[in-house]
Amino acid sequence: MNFALILFGEASAFPHGGNGKPKKLAKGNIVLMNCGCRLQGYSSDITRTIVFGAEPTSRQTEIWNLEQKAQAAGFAAARPGAACEGVDAAARKVLTDAGFGPGYKLPGLPHRTGHGIGMDGHEWGNMIKGNKQPLQPGMCFSIEPTLSIPGEFGIRLEDCVYMTEEGAKWFSTPALSIHEPFLRGL
Repeated sequence: MNFALILFGEASAFPHGGNGKPKKLAKGNIVLMNCGCRLQGYSSDITRTIVFGAEPTSRQTEIWNLEQKAQAAGFAAARPGAACEGVDAAARKVLTDAGFGPGYKLPGLPHRTGHGIGMDGHEWGNMIKGNKQPLQPGMCFSIEPTLSIPGEFGIRLEDCVYMTEEGAKWFSTPALSIHEPFLRGL
């Protein structure tokens, strides 16, 4: 099963889609692309956010960079034995410290920071407040602390990790910048 979710402009502030009304893509719009596929029975999931056909504004760049810091904080918190909710708390703290939220309030991070992934695209092991399940080697999950600003745009950077005895390892290389959403040369 392959899937793709493409959101742009103000609709990118809705984590899983807008109100269903047709939109026209315009230069300078934020474009959020969430996609994945199955290979040999396992699921993948990745999200990148870019600006279409124009240089990003300073606001778009600022929010994109903040999202990147939140994703990195979630990754740093993913250690064997740490609770799943710690990944969410670390990413959410970056956003709250920047004036978003607090908690699940908008503008901010309206839902979990990540989900388990494996045979299904969304499995238990959510990175969310209240999930005390300890992270263990062999677990696989996403780190995707969406930053939603209703009426403006949303930014999501999603990559999946697998836990080892030493800590989390990325399946994919996280986005480098708003200008370089994928590793060069690919």
